[in-house]
Amino acid sequence: MRKKYTREVKIGLMVIVAIFILYFGLNFLKGIDIFQKQSSYYGNFENVDGLVKSSSVKVKGFKVGQVSDIQYDFSKKESFKVVITVSEDIKLPVGTTMLLTDEGLLGGKFIELVYSPVSDKQFTHHKNDKLPTQTSSGLMAGLTGSLMPKIEQVIQQADSLIRSVRTLSESTQITNSLNSLENTTADLAITSAQLKGLMSNQMPAMMNNINAVTGDIRFVSENLKKVDFAGTMENVDFTIKNLNDFTRKLNSNENSLGMLINDKNLYINLNNTAESADKLLIDLKENPKRYVHFSLVGKK
Repeated sequence: MRKKYTREVKIGLMVIVAIFILYFGLNFLKGIDIFQKQSSYYGNFENVDGLVKSSSVKVKGFKVGQVSDIQYDFSKKESFKVVITVSEDIKLPVGTTMLLTDEGLLGGKFIELVYSPVSDKQFTHHKNDKLPTQTSSGLMAGLTGSLMPKIEQVIQQADSLIRSVRTLSESTQITNSLNSLENTTADLAITSAQLKGLMSNQMPAMMNNINAVTGDIRFVSENLKKVDFAGTMENVDFTIKNLNDFTRKLNSNENSLGMLINDKNLYINLNNTAESADKLLIDLKENPKRYVHFSLVGKK
């Protein structure tokens, strides 16, 4: 009997410890410190907008407690009684407001305790006091109010753009342009095929001709390297000097050719002589008996 009693005691102790751990764990997950004294307050709301138990209670963004209970009575205008618990060392001045607001874009709701202006003579709320409430329009409402006009403008512009694109796409000019583009693409394909054939068929022959011409140019270049340009230039210079001497002599009276070219009197005399000879030949032709006598019997 003693062993059986001992086993039952052990089981009972284990159950008590398990219940205590479960209770402590649940409260820990809810953010409740069971070893810290708490003060409770409440406020009435017409709509909680998704606020749930264990939602945060904050003062200036710092968590000081949580929502411990939400009671409802739909027969009243303010249907919801929201009970909050905060740390006992948090003193709430009279006039402190429970503000229901958004946690963020993706978060839920929480209670913000908004303090009234503090003065030395001001009293503080006691436990289980009712606090005035207020509901914030929320971040999404503010964003909706500021963004909706811009979104409407963007939608109107997008609608105008879509209409313009539709009108443009249904235009005959676009159809003609697409047809022209298609024809141009076909012509380019034909040209590409012809160019490909040229490169594969005629290009080797052209390259052979170019190689032949290049070889000829190389041969001529090698021959030009063998030419004595210095001697050739000396001969050209010597020839130019001789031409200069010949020209100088033609322009002087030191020789017959130069005198003939430059002496005017000699030219006149030669011209007179030529004229006299011409006259003599004319007279001889007209009067041959004056100069020639023929006799068949021996007379002179």
